Amino acid sequence: MVRKYTDKELLDRVKSLPTFQSIPDSLWLIGVRSKADRPDEFDDKFYLYRGEEFIMMATGTTHPASSILRGGYKSYNPLGAAILKSDMWHHKIWRYGKHKKRMNALVQIGAPVTIFRDGDGDLKSEELGKEVSGYFGINFHANTYDMENTTIKQKIAGWSAGCQVVNDTQKYVLMMRHFASQSGKSVSYCLLNEF
Repeated sequence: MVRKYTDKELLDRVKSLPTFQSIPDSLWLIGVRSKADRPDEFDDKFYLYRGEEFIMMATGTTHPASSILRGGYKSYNPLGAAILKSDMWHHKIWRYGKHKKRMNALVQIGAPVTIFRDGDGDLKSEELGKEVSGYFGINFHANTYDMENTTIKQKIAGWSAGCQVVNDTQKYVLMMRHFASQSGKSVSYCLLNEF
């Protein structure tokens, strides 16, 4: 699991990246990808901010599920699983909407993202090869369609083929309430490697 950070540590880190423009005035997210990258486990963290004000944190994953890494990616793209580029700002990529028309989520309709295609078939999600930018359906959603679920699952299972996924439904519902209040505004995301 990703270590604990102070607000200052996180904000200083996101401001140090070459893709930094400014801290958004509205809601935005930081994702921190675990160094451990344990196969098929929710071992990453997401931090919700409004400007520089911390609102809340939730656990989840920034990696595809093991089944996707092991070849399931072929049903999405023959070149490999989508691995969102880390240590990078992805500006205004999401808007509040529906994931697969079934769940309130942040959906990639704002701007392109930068990914790598991991097609080596092992259990590690790696930023290998050529960077590709575009619209790949990299959404931010929960690991269940049951928003009353109170179980915090530890296994990714089929919930990520590249999406950023929260495994604590109660926290996810709270996050979505915040985003619903600013519906129509684009949401920026900064994905960091654990530091």
